[in-house]
Amino acid sequence: MAQTATRTPPVNLDSAAAERAAAGGAARKQTPRSSHAEWQPAKGRKDPVKVLEGQAENRLPELVPIRYGRMLASPFAFFRGAAAIMAMDLAKTPDSGFRVQACGDAHLSNFGVFAAPDRRLVLDVNDFDETLPAPWEWDVKRLAASFEIAGRDRNFTPKQTRKAVLSAAREYRESMLRFAPMGNLDVWYARLDIDSLLSDLATVANRKQMKSVEKNIAKAHKKNSLRAFDRLVHMVDGEPRIISDPPLLVPARDLVADDQRHELEDRIQEMLGRYRQSLRGDHRDLFDSYRFVDMARKVVGVGSVGTRCWVLLMMGRDGQDPLFMQAKEAEASVLEQYVGASEFGNHGERVVEGQWLMQAASDILLGWLPAFGIDERDRDFYVRQLWDGKRSVDVENLAPKGLDVYGRVCGWALARAHARSGDRIAIAAYLGKGESFDQAIADFSERYADQNELDYAALADAAKSGRIEVETDLV
Repeated sequence: MAQTATRTPPVNLDSAAAERAAAGGAARKQTPRSSHAEWQPAKGRKDPVKVLEGQAENRLPELVPIRYGRMLASPFAFFRGAAAIMAMDLAKTPDSGFRVQACGDAHLSNFGVFAAPDRRLVLDVNDFDETLPAPWEWDVKRLAASFEIAGRDRNFTPKQTRKAVLSAAREYRESMLRFAPMGNLDVWYARLDIDSLLSDLATVANRKQMKSVEKNIAKAHKKNSLRAFDRLVHMVDGEPRIISDPPLLVPARDLVADDQRHELEDRIQEMLGRYRQSLRGDHRDLFDSYRFVDMARKVVGVGSVGTRCWVLLMMGRDGQDPLFMQAKEAEASVLEQYVGASEFGNHGERVVEGQWLMQAASDILLGWLPAFGIDERDRDFYVRQLWDGKRSVDVENLAPKGLDVYGRVCGWALARAHARSGDRIAIAAYLGKGESFDQAIADFSERYADQNELDYAALADAAKSGRIEVETDLV
């Protein structure tokens, strides 16, 4: 018997959008925009050094002193490694009730240039180790505070520094207002190509500044697997092998006894097979065209030091076709204890899914796997290309005007990432057209930068007293 099709009741889309905007406006009563200026440490705030020591419990003990050494380079370097501390603090701050796929560690050095699949350079968020659904304000506050702390690190005047912070907050707000009326696909396709960025930058930067930016972009174009091959590989008995540079780069063969190497090689092959299953079909075919050659443990970043990170050397059609991959351990997000556990059982999958959702264009070889380590423990990893046009801003050489421009760039990129996963209409309505939110975020950033300096001093005191061991002569 033929079945009668049932029609979906019509929905008044304009009314639905209006209701979302009304929800954003109503949230102002519960959480005034001016309330985001608030910051003072909570009663009984946990010792920041103890937070870092807690993270160290699951890390490679021989590498933890390097992490502390890198964090003690400056208050800004400390801030880069202190995502867990700030997550603890942000959980006590006001929020409007709207969640997005948050980066979780949205400081200015976690935005950068990389090559999209169409090989054009784009600028976007580029670190997702802590990604998890969370209040959108947390990312904005971490980003803004990073500009305040970076400005102080560069000895900019308070006025110059605040201008950059306001630029980041204002661009986030105004971009969200622009994204709100856009179609869903238009938001999804939006991205910031370097060519358009250079065009905008040319209107405010002088010739010397433009030359520096163009030089940095040229370096990004050259940062690929061939460049990594030249720097990280030497030939041994006619076969390419990763150079040993302990403790920053240690080949896997040097981490196990001779009689364990065959077992290690079997585990690596099994690991690659698991990773392969996380790729799209055509990308699996691409990956299958490479053969595994060598693998080494690598120290990366600031906050990530001590987690397991491996670089894998693969070879393609000939000796001039290398592929360097990075398999990085994924632990629970620092946000998890404040917003709830991830829906994904594997933290590598959590990172990858978050990156796909937030980034305008992601590495085609981005994937994840569970792996059985040489320490006999299961761990989660995500995998991507090691160098693929990746380049972060050089904070040490930024002029005040450059920090201001970069603030606008990061504000736009973060707003676009949040607009893809959150209720952009409600968030835009909450933010509004005035500068109340921008000024509040700038006030928060100044107050939190003061707190960051106190926390940095606490870590320095812990090093002086011998409470923690520090290795400072490694870069």
